[in-house]
Amino acid sequence: MICVAAGAAVLTLAAPGFTLEWTHSVERTRWWERWQATEAGLAPVEARITGSGAGMEPAPDAVLRDGAWWWEPDTPPVAQVLLGASGATGGGWRLCAAGECHDLPEGERPIRLWQAQDCTAP
Repeated sequence: MICVAAGAAVLTLAAPGFTLEWTHSVERTRWWERWQATEAGLAPVEARITGSGAGMEPAPDAVLRDGAWWWEPDTPPVAQVLLGASGATGGGWRLCAAGECHDLPEGERPIRLWQAQDCTAP
């Protein structure tokens, strides 16, 4: 299961992967990532951005397709993903899994994503 904690709320997703989408706070362009749950942790498997600059350059092997730069990140799996927010985008994160999307609002604390058999366990 994929677990999402935002403040005191925990969302449990019975899906093998998810996508994240957000607007970059400086460049005001869209960023999109597809993540997969693996035995080693959460792994980014695909990314795309609609522009570049301010620390969001596409990978050297990115391909421009349909108005966005697409690539496959060469990043090892991680135990958790922390989503921070600047408060400057006017919105938060959009997380989609198993055909269902959730808008995760910006807040004072980061949103935490991880995988576990039981998302209520510490």
